[in-house]
Amino acid sequence: MLNVVRDNETLKQLAPYDVVVTCQATSEKYEDYDFVSRYFWPANGGDEDPVTGSIHTGLAPLWAKRLAKNELVAYQASSRGGVLDCTVAGDRVLISGNAVSYLTGFITVKE
Repeated sequence: MLNVVRDNETLKQLAPYDVVVTCQATSEKYEDYDFVSRYFWPANGGDEDPVTGSIHTGLAPLWAKRLAKNELVAYQASSRGGVLDCTVAGDRVLISGNAVSYLTGFITVKE
């Protein structure tokens, strides 16, 4: 999965869409995981996201169905990489794991 080569100029042409690459974790390198992914978003101002919980809310149901299991362990194989524990519970997907805080702030919503 780390061998996937990102071509930002080509990916930018897909605007407004981003690209997710995913596969079942079958190699020895990823034996502790059910599936592996990478998420590219040059069309929307970035390159590759290190670990993306929101993308896994869509990937987890796909892999739950294919693997016939509702509790999955995913690995996002970016340069930093990260592990996500995913549980598909009916129409909900629960994502957990370790996080890296990158922003602290307040949001004010006016009525």
